[in-house]
Amino acid sequence: MSNKEVKAALKSARDAIRNKEYKEALKHCKAVLKQEKNNYNAWVFIGLAAAELEQPDQAKGAYKKAIELEPNQLLAWQGLANLYEKSNQTDVKGDLADVYQKLLELYESGDKQKWCDVCNKLVELYHQEKKYLEVAETWQKLIQRKQEEGAEKAELHQLWKKMIQLLKDSTQNQDNKTEQSLLTAFEHAVNSADPVPGEDHQNLYKDFIQCLSKFPHETARLEKACNDMMALYPTVSYPLEVLCLHFIQLEALHCFSRLLEMDASSGPGIIVFGIKCLQEKKYKEAVKSLTEGLQKTSQCPAAWHYLAEAQMKIHKHRDAVLSCNQALEALGTPDSPSLWWKNLILQLKAEALIKIADADAAEEAVKTLEQIVDASSDPVVLAIRGQAYLNKGLMDQASKISQELLLSHPELAESHALEGFIHYSQKNYEQAEKSFLNAIERKAETAEYHQYLGLTYWFMSDETKKDKGKALTQFLKAAKLDSYLGSVFRYLGNYYRDIAGDKSRARGCYKKAFELDGTDEESGTAAVDLSVELGDMDTALSILNEVTEKASTGTAKWAWLHRGLYYLRTNQPSQAVADLQAAVRADPKDSNCWESLGEAYLSRGSYSTALKSFRKASELNPGLVYSIYRAAAVEQILGKYENAIATYQQILKKTEDYVPALKG
Repeated sequence: MSNKEVKAALKSARDAIRNKEYKEALKHCKAVLKQEKNNYNAWVFIGLAAAELEQPDQAKGAYKKAIELEPNQLLAWQGLANLYEKSNQTDVKGDLADVYQKLLELYESGDKQKWCDVCNKLVELYHQEKKYLEVAETWQKLIQRKQEEGAEKAELHQLWKKMIQLLKDSTQNQDNKTEQSLLTAFEHAVNSADPVPGEDHQNLYKDFIQCLSKFPHETARLEKACNDMMALYPTVSYPLEVLCLHFIQLEALHCFSRLLEMDASSGPGIIVFGIKCLQEKKYKEAVKSLTEGLQKTSQCPAAWHYLAEAQMKIHKHRDAVLSCNQALEALGTPDSPSLWWKNLILQLKAEALIKIADADAAEEAVKTLEQIVDASSDPVVLAIRGQAYLNKGLMDQASKISQELLLSHPELAESHALEGFIHYSQKNYEQAEKSFLNAIERKAETAEYHQYLGLTYWFMSDETKKDKGKALTQFLKAAKLDSYLGSVFRYLGNYYRDIAGDKSRARGCYKKAFELDGTDEESGTAAVDLSVELGDMDTALSILNEVTEKASTGTAKWAWLHRGLYYLRTNQPSQAVADLQAAVRADPKDSNCWESLGEAYLSRGSYSTALKSFRKASELNPGLVYSIYRAAAVEQILGKYENAIATYQQILKKTEDYVPALKG
């Protein structure tokens, strides 16, 4: 085949492809290759025809052969790009990116539009693969080319905005180069916007500030962006809100008052006010403000942590655990980089669980502490773990941690306190005294240490219990250091009632303890009993009314029982029945409640239900002679004489001289 015939065959192949006669085209190309096996155009045409005949492997091989022959010719690269674009196989995407890169190189000094088209395709491919760094680098080449060509400001602005869209999800990857490219794109977009000020520009600034707030190391850039936006849009509160939320992390409070003046309902402003209250030791106000602020701005882990801290200060430990969980949930988003915050929150959660002081909470505390990074190197965290083991009843593990801490960190109050808690739980009061004194020497401002030293003296001996300089002094110190510590006021009440015989002062302490902790039934009961003894029924009833109003079904038995007995004594049987029924619902196995309910029914004249109640009481407690007697008396009233006689005789068998039964 002469040169002229080769050209004719290639022309026939081209015409066949144009006419979609692909098999015919292949015949012509093969004829050419028999004569010239390295004919570039023949291999390209084979690639084209094979691709159309859905023979991708043959097409790929033909294009690659052509590229091998002429690596800087466009046709084969274009054909290979088309082949890969049509392929459904995911493994060709890497090859396609390489082809696009080569096409960019080949178009560099030629067709500008085609260069831009391929650049767009390559960026889209990288974006699908979440290769954000490659996206950033390629798109910046496109913008640079446009700048060199003298593109209009408006066109460049749109390109920077497009880059923001392409990179907006890259913050999850925490790649510094990509991050800087995204921030650069924002800065160029903000600076090239028109008109300024304007709604689009304002929204772009908001997005820029929101993006900056995700990077804790970009503090200076964030402050500048917020201040620049405030200068342009002085009535918009958003940049101030972001600054407030940011400065919460830095414990800076200088911008909240201005924000609240501008918008009194601003979540971030209310949160920062709550933190200010916390720092000023106004703990209840802190809880109120932080709770309100977080209802408006819930995705702020630092604010949840501060709320938990405030709740711990007023000993709302279960609430603190819930707040810590919210903090961890907010921190768990991909945008949140701070391991330091996570460790801090986990430690606070564990401390709250320890204070709840039951085995389940202790188990959860151990699991929580296991999530803290480098926990084994932190002696305070180790001491908390020791307390968790103690609460679980794992004395050996707790003792082991205590011994290790005393050897490695004898200077720490927590080391001695843990030893004290262990001795106290084992009733080794003399050793506990030494440990708590050592802890107080190192950290005298901790109310809990004084409280436990007071309890140690209380149980050590009658002498130390009665000695004003021992138990009482420590309880008073604890109460002075922590006015929200309800349990210490209960212990003071015990001292004034049982040792000093001062009912009035004791009643005041119990009342205070119950106000601080509404679940403290012992203090509530003691406050009511002492009020009755002091003839102050108004105070007794006000306490009982407050408890029963808040009580849900099946709770607050002590309050329903006390108020029911009061109504019984004051001849108000219907009210007594209602309250004593509530007491029985709270504890259906309490024989005393059933007996009291029987009395209330009897006073009301409901004899059949009274009989059932007395029988139930005696079933629950066969030794309750009075209930058996009252059942017999009711049977007598109802005319069931034989039953009544049998019941009286049953009583007299056990208690021969029980006068009411003899009389009956």
